[in-house]
Amino acid sequence: MLFRLDPYNPAAPFPSVDLAEEEPNGLLAIGGDLTSTRLINGYRHGVFPWFNPGDPILWWSPDPRTLLFPDRLRVSRSLRKRLRRQPYGVTMDRAFDAVIAACSAPRAGAVGTWLVPEMIEAYRQLHRRRFAHSVEVWHEEQLVGGLYGVAIGGVFFGESMFSRADDASKVALVHLCERLQQWGFGVIDCQVVSEHLIRLGAVEVPRAVFTRLLAHWTPHPGRPGSWDDGHTHYPVGERLDGGSDA
Repeated sequence: MLFRLDPYNPAAPFPSVDLAEEEPNGLLAIGGDLTSTRLINGYRHGVFPWFNPGDPILWWSPDPRTLLFPDRLRVSRSLRKRLRRQPYGVTMDRAFDAVIAACSAPRAGAVGTWLVPEMIEAYRQLHRRRFAHSVEVWHEEQLVGGLYGVAIGGVFFGESMFSRADDASKVALVHLCERLQQWGFGVIDCQVVSEHLIRLGAVEVPRAVFTRLLAHWTPHPGRPGSWDDGHTHYPVGERLDGGSDA
């Protein structure tokens, strides 16, 4: 059964994720809006929006769920060598608009993008409220990679990343994991599985396990406020898994 959300009541609770469709996997609800109140409510309960341009808003909670634990990021030997050379500087919350614009650009071989203008504006609103955050990777003062997502308590909900230079998005993820460990975060939500994520150390867990993790970690203090500390960092990945690939 597909639930229809009231567009005039963004604070209304979402249906239980246990009621999501098996096919397509995780489809739970349709409609509603993209206000910050609705989005934060959705993320707290393991629900996120995804829809094609021109279609109604669709809300998803797939089973299983793909997660990455910050201390278990797999850093390959080749990436570790790049980190030691320190070709890239990394900042946070310094250029959110530029990062989400880059993430919205069509990928090679793809047509269009899921990051339609109303989605971009919704995440910009979340950024202004200090729920959405970005990681920026720079080379010679040029933005060459990055990622963005939503932080609630001790959970970071990853949304998208981009790369214009070798390993730039991976460097962003290394820096994010280093910082999340320091700040006491417990888990990164990657939503759905891909071979790329598995190589980086992500795992699939049953949705029921994910919802229990949310109940445990979202009440944590997290990292309130802006994540821009005014410095450019050079991640090293020393506290992360060394990996095994060349």
